[in-house]
Amino acid sequence: MAISSQAVPKTNGSDGPPAGALIKDSDTRNFMADVVETSRKVPVIVDFWAPWCGPCKQLGPMLEKQVQQAGGKVRLVKINVDENQQLAAQMRVQSIPAVFAFVDGQPVDGFMGALPESQIKQFIDRLGSQGSMAEEIEAAVSAGREALAQNNLAEAAQIFAQVLSVDREHAGAIAGLAKCQIASGDLDQAKATLALVPPAKANDPEVVSAKAALELAATPVDHGEIAKLTRAVEANADDHQARFDLALALNAAGKKEEALDNLLYIVRRKRDWNDEAARKQLVKFFEAWGPKDEFTLQGRRKLSSILFS
Repeated sequence: MAISSQAVPKTNGSDGPPAGALIKDSDTRNFMADVVETSRKVPVIVDFWAPWCGPCKQLGPMLEKQVQQAGGKVRLVKINVDENQQLAAQMRVQSIPAVFAFVDGQPVDGFMGALPESQIKQFIDRLGSQGSMAEEIEAAVSAGREALAQNNLAEAAQIFAQVLSVDREHAGAIAGLAKCQIASGDLDQAKATLALVPPAKANDPEVVSAKAALELAATPVDHGEIAKLTRAVEANADDHQARFDLALALNAAGKKEEALDNLLYIVRRKRDWNDEAARKQLVKFFEAWGPKDEFTLQGRRKLSSILFS
């Protein structure tokens, strides 16, 4: 899948979305939905203002006009700081008007005070281009994930690498490329790829999953050890250490279901064994397998059933 280096232009003018779809008032309770989540689909400008603020009254109408003329490339969300003081503090708003631009759930640009209308137009045009590119990137990353799920490793790796040529810090693309390398057995390269994750995205779920997958993949498969541990468990079903070690070995060998069953057995029989080691290891498995993996979904249901029964 090709990602163009230029944003796809969208129609402006009277054929664009109605103003009500582009501009809205919001508050602390709805900030996540109106700004963060919406910005994953289209860039969102957030205008922090107050009724008593003279420059706000000057800036607001110009922002609204330019957003409407952008014809759907961006959205505008207006926040009254008097009514949402905690949110303003969280965003470190020290003076108003304060304008922030969100793309893909993150603040990427902004300014303080009123600007000339020409500069506002440049700001919105620049942001609209980011949004078009963001849509292309997310579509490409989704295609990469699908290829990876189908074990088309070469295709997936190519897609993720292409995304990273455009956005070097895209957590999903970095994690996806690392998982391709892990699946191909190139663990050193996967480690180097994950080192590219910026600190601010270290806790991204996909990055956490890739790191866990790398940690598990680094455990060598010893079929002789699997056979030995299997005999130990057969001889004593409550040899929890042997069963725990067997689960690790089975997972390293790609036998997720058997690994899952052995850890769930420990949790069911003696939940607090070794400081809840079995439950903690299950969580690591779920992170490594990914949130949509069939055994992650199955395992979470079974674990919840045991813990809350």
